[in-house]
Amino acid sequence: EGFAHFSDPVIFLFLGSFLIARAMSVHGLDKRFAYGLLSLRFVGSSSARILFFFGGICALISMWISNTATTAMMMPIGLGIVAALSELLSQQTGRPVAAGRLRFTTGIMLMAAYASSTGGIGTPVGTPPNLIGLAMLDKFAGVKIPFFRWMLFAVPLLLVMYAFLFIIMYHLHKPEVRRIKGSREFVRSEALKLGPWTRGQKNALIAFLTAVVLWVTPGFLALFAGTSSASARLYGERLPEAVAALLAALLLFLLPVDWGKRQFTLNWRQAVDIDWGTLLLFGGGLTLGDLMFQTQLAEQLGRGLLHLFGATSVWGLTLAGVYLAILVSETTSNTAAATMIVPILISVAQAAGLNPVPPAIGATLGASYAFMLPVSTPPNAIVYGSGMVPITRMLRAGTLLNLTGGLLIWVC
Repeated sequence: EGFAHFSDPVIFLFLGSFLIARAMSVHGLDKRFAYGLLSLRFVGSSSARILFFFGGICALISMWISNTATTAMMMPIGLGIVAALSELLSQQTGRPVAAGRLRFTTGIMLMAAYASSTGGIGTPVGTPPNLIGLAMLDKFAGVKIPFFRWMLFAVPLLLVMYAFLFIIMYHLHKPEVRRIKGSREFVRSEALKLGPWTRGQKNALIAFLTAVVLWVTPGFLALFAGTSSASARLYGERLPEAVAALLAALLLFLLPVDWGKRQFTLNWRQAVDIDWGTLLLFGGGLTLGDLMFQTQLAEQLGRGLLHLFGATSVWGLTLAGVYLAILVSETTSNTAAATMIVPILISVAQAAGLNPVPPAIGATLGASYAFMLPVSTPPNAIVYGSGMVPITRMLRAGTLLNLTGGLLIWVC
């Protein structure tokens, strides 16, 4: 049983995503994306606008596909951006500037994870805790919240939270330079060095877009056909995110670069260089979370903390539920945290004669706002696995975001 969770579907989602990211890196597709992003006119040469625009894309995408998949897709692009900036700084200073030593590198890596987690609350299909919370309210409280009604309160919260996220990320990881002179010329010259599109880049792009389409399709099916429709259920059963990631990654071993030499987009020597440590890290975290539930430690912890808070009003119970969900999500999966805490809050609210909707929704949203530790969420684990994020900086930024996010959920 101790190793059972290392075969969890999320592990295979990681594996497929990492293989796609590796192919993008091997063939320089991440650099093409990075230079394309940096060359946009309204981004210009401002480090602040680059950080804001990069995070905004992460948040927007994660409203419709999983936070994990979003982070896995955007991380190589972020790495390409910081690599381009480090090369530019090296030219300007006349000495090598390692990307991993830049504050901006840590900021953009954390932005990929945190913006993805923040954006996931925007729609019911953005992250599993949202659907869990809605299902619990429907089952135990008889309250149904339609798709767009959810968006009416979640999207404004998302926008406000993203504004705070950008401010915190920018000030904690202030770029070494506010404006990089000559960046546009540098980007153009580096893009020219890449030459025309290679077969490997085209194949990697095909695999990347295949994964994106397969990941996005469930969201559109849920949007147009309904989350309970036969097509949405069938797609979810036959092509879950992990299977989609592996199918897209499989293309990398099937699409040839040179058929005559039997060379394919990705070979085993290249594939073996993915970050296996992150897979082990998250598998261990899943095992720890399961043990907490099997021993009923998680449930006893939740009841004890609620009793400790002494919440006797909707406001008090909501505040307690939000921060309890954040706390539990730091050491277990956000899905497990929502599954455990939301039913407890509904039953406590009903027993006290209180409206169960605010505390249940608060805990549902709070479960997605665990930012402190690498094991808190898959996006955190992915960016930590890049080797560009010191644990101390994740703890510092995550603590501020936990406090800020919890208060915003409570107020909204």
